[in-house]
Amino acid sequence: MTSSPPSGSDRQSAFDRLDPEIRRWIWEQKWEELRDVQDRAISAVLDGSSDVLIAAATAAGKTEAAFLPILTATAGRKERGFSVLYVSPLKALINDQFRRLDQLCERLGVDTVRWHGDAPQSAKDRARRNPRGVMLITPESIEAMLVRRPGEAKAMLGSMDFVVIDELHAFMRGPRGLHLASLLRRLDALGGKRARRVGLSATIGDLHKAAAWLSPHAPSSVAIVQSGSDAPELRLQIRAYVDPVDTEDPDALEVDGKSIALDHIADHIFENLRGSNNLVFGGSRRRVEAVADRLRARSERADVPNEFFPHHGSLSKELREELEARLKSSELPTTGIATTTLELGIDIGSVKSVAQIGAPRSIASLRQRLGRSGRRQGVPAVLRIYVRERTVRLDGDPLDSLRLEVVRAAAAIRLLLEKFVEPQSPEGAVATVVLHQTLSVITQVGGDRADRLYEAVCGAGPLSTFPKQDYVTLLRAMASPEAGLVEQAPDGTVMLGRNGERLTSGRDFYAIFSTDQEWRLVTAGRTLGTMPISNPVGVGGIVSFAGQRWKIVAVDDAAKVIEVARHASGKIPKFDGVANEPVHDLLSERMRDILASDDMPAYLDANAAAYLLEGRQAFRDMELDRTRVLRAGRDTHVLTWTGTEMNSVLALALASAGLECSVLDIGVTVVDASPVEVAGMLGQIAAAPPSLEDLSEFVMNLRTEKYDDYVPEGLLRRTWVAARRDESLRLRDLASLLCRDQG
Repeated sequence: MTSSPPSGSDRQSAFDRLDPEIRRWIWEQKWEELRDVQDRAISAVLDGSSDVLIAAATAAGKTEAAFLPILTATAGRKERGFSVLYVSPLKALINDQFRRLDQLCERLGVDTVRWHGDAPQSAKDRARRNPRGVMLITPESIEAMLVRRPGEAKAMLGSMDFVVIDELHAFMRGPRGLHLASLLRRLDALGGKRARRVGLSATIGDLHKAAAWLSPHAPSSVAIVQSGSDAPELRLQIRAYVDPVDTEDPDALEVDGKSIALDHIADHIFENLRGSNNLVFGGSRRRVEAVADRLRARSERADVPNEFFPHHGSLSKELREELEARLKSSELPTTGIATTTLELGIDIGSVKSVAQIGAPRSIASLRQRLGRSGRRQGVPAVLRIYVRERTVRLDGDPLDSLRLEVVRAAAAIRLLLEKFVEPQSPEGAVATVVLHQTLSVITQVGGDRADRLYEAVCGAGPLSTFPKQDYVTLLRAMASPEAGLVEQAPDGTVMLGRNGERLTSGRDFYAIFSTDQEWRLVTAGRTLGTMPISNPVGVGGIVSFAGQRWKIVAVDDAAKVIEVARHASGKIPKFDGVANEPVHDLLSERMRDILASDDMPAYLDANAAAYLLEGRQAFRDMELDRTRVLRAGRDTHVLTWTGTEMNSVLALALASAGLECSVLDIGVTVVDASPVEVAGMLGQIAAAPPSLEDLSEFVMNLRTEKYDDYVPEGLLRRTWVAARRDESLRLRDLASLLCRDQG
């Protein structure tokens, strides 16, 4: 991996290397100079043949950093076919970038076309007749083109010079990233020519892993352009509010007769954000609606125009785009209340401030959100975090007195200031993507031998971790009478089966990702509600829901139903438990550091500071600086101060020994067990830790990805094991540490 040095006194010469029309366009834009990342990207793109990674803050000019030299290199190209493919995770981002590039490309005589479901059909038809210039596309539209029009795909995309991958961090984890990596290999195979990759991101934790994703065959050759520009001044505040002791639903749309924390948060937002453009990230869709409704009602009572509008995936495209346009125009003060839908780089201009309701669980997401503020020269970035705490009861769980929501918010800010970003985690969606891509390749080429299919799908890149023997197992399952996805001709050719033809002909086939899964909790035939579950669960495990503790008695993985029975044991902690977004080890570790230290962060408001002092006093009183096993009534908390994945593996190890466990952000709760019993079991784990293969037998919620229903259970268990090797290696050491601290 090579790093592009600052050009210093060569700044003018870098500019002079650009195409004359591009230079004229820059002068007309009245740019005073190229930005640091733009200046350095010119030589990285024009002087070599390697892939390029451009890592810079939001609004640092990454798009121009890539396209100014790329268009210089390709402007005079005569060869038929598109020279540049721009890939984005969002259609809205494609529309934004099209507007930014179209004027410049028109000056150069370079065609640009958007290629997604909402793009104008007439422009696509012109591109089919005369493919040239720049195509902006999503992975799903690439998939549709390869499946439905493979000949057309080869004519248009078989001779590309560059592939620009925007928001690269969004593709470095999850099934969608595996999907895109496979699609890019298939595009290379269309014309036998590999296009150069140029990756763009503002949120990459490990540049080496990003380089390996871009160029798995030669990661060390990737040219790194990392901006040296100064970040804007950062202004921070964590504000804490307390819910009344009898609050049943902290996200309720309406609460009769009393104010809850969400009401006070809405008061502060209304008083301090009115009159400017802001973003408030609310978490769940339900919370977004609850906050937006409170702010609308406050506007009506004050007899002022409403400036606060929700933005989430359940809203119509028209309503979302109306809010985005209002934010971008800046003609009317506007605050968007959003889930994650405004997190990625949709161009909404610069907002004055960013707020988040709830302590952050992901530093990468927090960095991405904060990048929306402070985008103008000399303007600070402003971040507010609103934290909700519960009233501590004398008969409550001792963990409540640690004030872990305030602590997690402070720990997240500490990691943000340390410039930490969660690294890419091992991928558990390999099997479902391999199945999907096998069906897609068969559809594209009309059938092929099994060995050639394996090479096409798993020959290189992240899917190469899928072993050949597992691929044979998967093909046999796909060919089973129950699945009917593929069948084999007498000459060995693997072709689509009846169900495979039906599956690949549907529009739903093009997207590999599924929507966030909600599990339905049922007891005695009655549905309690739904909840997201990200950690592994099994029969005998414990989940908390609606203020009660429930024991899992059965799991229907395919139907996403968990049958539970009421568990009468103990008081459950009131802080947020494991949500759909896992917590990294370092965030939990920093939470302990903050509780064990004495410094008071200046960005805490008076309430948050008081709660932190309260939590630190409880930490000392319970001697948690010396012990990690804490009695809580009839239960025992095992405080690992590690992340979700490690806590899940420890919980499975304890469950395999017959204990009932639930997973916390900072450890594991063992139900109806004393510290002595738990310490004894931890000692056994330290002496002879169970294998991951054995622990996987306790996991009942294996089918988490879109096509996992077609994957044999044994293969899913092996995939689960492979994605958690690091936790397996750490299990013995963690159990030993817990025993030692317990004495």
